[in-house]
Amino acid sequence: MKMAILSRDGSLYSCKRLRDAAEERGHHVQIIDPLSCYMNINSDSPAVHYRGEPLGHFDAIIPRIGTATTFYGTAVLRQFEMLGSYPLNESVAIARARDKLRSLQLLAREGIDMPITGFASSPDDTQDLIAMVGGAPLVVKLVEGTQGIGVVLAETRQAAESVIDAFRGLNAHILVQEFIKEAKGRDIRCLVIGNEVVASIEREAKEGDFRSNLHRGGKAHAVTITDQERDIAVRAASTLGLEVAGVDILRANRGPLVMEVNASPGLEGIEGNTGLDIATMMIHWVEQHACPGYRLKTGG
Repeated sequence: MKMAILSRDGSLYSCKRLRDAAEERGHHVQIIDPLSCYMNINSDSPAVHYRGEPLGHFDAIIPRIGTATTFYGTAVLRQFEMLGSYPLNESVAIARARDKLRSLQLLAREGIDMPITGFASSPDDTQDLIAMVGGAPLVVKLVEGTQGIGVVLAETRQAAESVIDAFRGLNAHILVQEFIKEAKGRDIRCLVIGNEVVASIEREAKEGDFRSNLHRGGKAHAVTITDQERDIAVRAASTLGLEVAGVDILRANRGPLVMEVNASPGLEGIEGNTGLDIATMMIHWVEQHACPGYRLKTGG
């Protein structure tokens, strides 16, 4: 099969692992920077050009589109979808997951529990917004933030009002969210492929921080999850239409709460802490759905 990995940086761990796993299975793989693509959009002969040349047909596209390039990256992915390529995650599903507010609304509609979350526009709403999520301490998040960037813990009402007003002064879109104290700076990252959680790790914030992101210096280890946690992770990924997702769950006194669903989960932390070959599992999924007869033909 001919596959493309859409990524701005082919040297990243996840890109290299996916490329190597695909090549070990006998596939031809090309890593393509989506920002270097440009498109001919018409009904007769739509095409994608890359660095001065038209790209041929790809059986499958594996999107590794960063948050900063979501708009153009998903546009390029849509063009490949128009051309008949199988996307590991569809462009519309990636766009849903990247919009934190929309994704939380969709999860809530499906009855998936999460921290109480508020969203408002006017400064006049600040005090009621804080009360809505249970008061301080609370978490303020930039809607466009990622990897723990733009996430602030406000420990008092005065601090919460100051942070909210400061973000609003920058015309930033923010969410105000209930702080789950009993989670103690820990969360569970569940790696979902299809309708199965194939791996899970518990991440712990570094001392003095409450954000458990590994990019922020957090630690992680493999963890066994409950049936309830497994179910909520699969449901969350399915609700957003994602075939592959990293679902972040908090263990609260009232049960598991979905904190976020990541459409392009990194592989380094979860492979390193579980010893599992997640990249090959993802390539297997692509084989089964982009070319259903492939495994039968190779015996793989």
